[in-house]
Amino acid sequence: MSNYVVDERDQKFVLYEQLEMEKLTGYPKYADFSKDVFEMVVEEARKFTIDMLEPTVEEGEKEGCTLKDGNVSVPECFREPYRLFCEGGWMTMTHDPVDGGQGMPLVLGAATREYFNVNFGFLSYTGLTEGAAHLISKYGTEKQKRKYMDRMFSGEWGGSMVLTEPGAGTDVGALKTTAKKNPDGSYSITGTKMFITGGDQNLVDNIVHPVLARIEGAPAGTKVISIFLVPKILVNDDGSLGERNDWNVTNLEKKMGIKASATCVMNFGDNGKCYAELLGEEGKGMKVMFVLMNEARIAVGIQGLSAASRAYLYSVKYAKERLQGADLANFRNPDAPRVPIINHPDVRRMLLWMKSHTEAVRSLIYYTAWCADMTLVVEDPEEKEKWGGILEVLTPIVKAYGSDIGFKVADQGIMVHGGYGYTSDYPVEQILRDVKIAAIYEGTNGIQSLDLVGRKIGQKKGKNFMSLLGEMYSFIAENEGDEKMKDLVAKLKDGVNVLAEIGAFFAKCGKEGKFLVPVGNAYPFLNLMSTVLSSWMLVWQASIASKKLDVMAKEKGADPSDWVKWAEFIKDNTDAAYYSGKIAAAKYFVNNILPEADAIATAIKTEDLTIVEIAEESFAF
Repeated sequence: MSNYVVDERDQKFVLYEQLEMEKLTGYPKYADFSKDVFEMVVEEARKFTIDMLEPTVEEGEKEGCTLKDGNVSVPECFREPYRLFCEGGWMTMTHDPVDGGQGMPLVLGAATREYFNVNFGFLSYTGLTEGAAHLISKYGTEKQKRKYMDRMFSGEWGGSMVLTEPGAGTDVGALKTTAKKNPDGSYSITGTKMFITGGDQNLVDNIVHPVLARIEGAPAGTKVISIFLVPKILVNDDGSLGERNDWNVTNLEKKMGIKASATCVMNFGDNGKCYAELLGEEGKGMKVMFVLMNEARIAVGIQGLSAASRAYLYSVKYAKERLQGADLANFRNPDAPRVPIINHPDVRRMLLWMKSHTEAVRSLIYYTAWCADMTLVVEDPEEKEKWGGILEVLTPIVKAYGSDIGFKVADQGIMVHGGYGYTSDYPVEQILRDVKIAAIYEGTNGIQSLDLVGRKIGQKKGKNFMSLLGEMYSFIAENEGDEKMKDLVAKLKDGVNVLAEIGAFFAKCGKEGKFLVPVGNAYPFLNLMSTVLSSWMLVWQASIASKKLDVMAKEKGADPSDWVKWAEFIKDNTDAAYYSGKIAAAKYFVNNILPEADAIATAIKTEDLTIVEIAEESFAF
C-alpha cells in the first residue's frame, strides 16, 4: 500500500509552493543545501518508510513487547529497520554538525517525520533517543557528551523521557522520586516511574534515561526538581560497559494501541544503588526537560498528522473502489448500476472534512517548524524574537489540535469504510487506536489549552500573540483585493477579528479578577484559535492554487464558465485537479467549519461557569 502513507503532492505543495523552503538556503546556516537535496532527502524517507517501516506495522502490532526476567523485548521485525535507520543518519539529520549531525532545516525534519510516523511503535524508540541525546548536547558536560551523547546519536544506545509517577501524573511537582548525593559527586536515585515509553528495549546495548527527581532536602514544588542521567548499564572510564545499574522494569502496560512500543513501569534503587549523574544545575530540571517536552509536543502533532494522512488516503482509496447503491440521479431505479460510494453526498462530506482538516494541520505544523528555522537563520534580534514568540504560541496548538484531528480523521475514516472499518481487515481501526494516546501524553490536550491561555497568549504582555495575529492580518491585506479570493479572505478576516476579540476579552477578564472565565474556556478557545489558524492556512493555499490554476487554464484554453470543458480540463490534468481541490478545501472549511469559531466565541462571552459551579454530588453516583 505504498501510495497510502503521505500525500506526496500535498507535502511538496506546502514545502515549496506555500513556504518556499528553498529560500532558507539563502541564509548562511543552510547555504550548503539546495532544493534538489531537500527533495532527495524526502524521497529517501519515503522509500525507507515504504520498504522498511510500513511492512512492519501490522507485524509489530501482533508481536508486541514482552517482559522476561526484568528485560523487555520488542518486535524482532524492528531490528533491521532500526539498523538501517541509524546507518542512514536519520537520528541526527537536523542536529548540529558539531554533534555529528547534518544540520538540515527543521521543516525538512518535520516532513521526513511525517513519513516515519507511519510506524509509531518503531519511531517511539528512535525519537526519544534523539530527544534525550539533544538534552545532553544542550546541557551536558563535555564528559557526558562523549560518554553518552555520541553513542545515542549514532543509535548504538537508546534514550527515553522519565517523568510520570503513580499518583502524580501531570502534577510533576508531586513526584516522590529522590536523589541522594554521594561523596564522589554522583547521585543515588530511589523511586517509581510509570508510563515510560521505551523504558527498556533490546534494540541497543545500553539505554540512558533522563530522570526527574528531587534532591534530598529540597523543598516541595516543581521549580526545584532536578534532572539526572541514569544509564541501564554503567559505563567504565574507558567507555566499555560495566555492571547493570540498580533499576528494573516491573510491568509493561496493556494498551489499546501502539502495542509495539514498550510502555514501562520502572523501579529505581530497590537496592539503594541506582547510579545517576546530574544533568545541568541542581534544581533546574524542569527548565532542561522543557526543551525535550516542547520538541516532543511538536513531534506528537506530527504523529496526529501522519495518522490523519493515512486514514484519509486509505478512505479515498476505499471510497473509489467500494460499489454500493445507485447514484443520486437514479436512486429510485432498482436496476440502476451500482456506483463507487465516493459518488454519494454523505461520503463526499466525510472525505472533504477529512481532506480539509488534514491539509490544514499539515500546513500548520510545517509552518511552525519553519518558524523554528527562522529563529535560527535571521540575525536581527527583533525578528528572531518575533519568530520565537510565534513558535511559543503555536507549540501547544500543534500538539493538541494535531493529535485531536488525527483521531477525528481516523474516526471519519472508519465511517467511510462502514462495517469493514470496525474490523482489522482494513488499517483504519489500528490507526485510530494507535493515535488516541497522542491527545494524552506529553501533557493532555486540556493541559495544552491551559498553557495556551494561561501563559502563551499573555507572554510579553501579549506581544507574541499579536505577532501571530499580525502575520494573518498581513496576509489578508495582501489578498483581499484579489477578485477571486475576496469572499474567502473577507470571511477569514472576520474569523481573525473574532480571535483577536476573545484574546482581548480574556485579558479584560484577568484585569477584573475573573480568571476562571479564561481557565474554564481554555479548551474551547484552543479549538477556536485552531479553527482560525486552519482557515488561514487553507485560504493561503487556495490563493496560491487559484493563481496557478488561472495560468494553466489560459495555456489550455479552458474557461470555467463552460462546465463541460472545464470538467474535462480538470479530469485530464493532475495538477489542475489538485489545485481545484485546494480551492474546494478552503471554500468548504471557511463556509462550514470556520463559523464554529464564532459560536465558540459567543459561548465564551456568556461567562458561563457551570463547570465550576455544579456540585460534585450532582454528577453520577
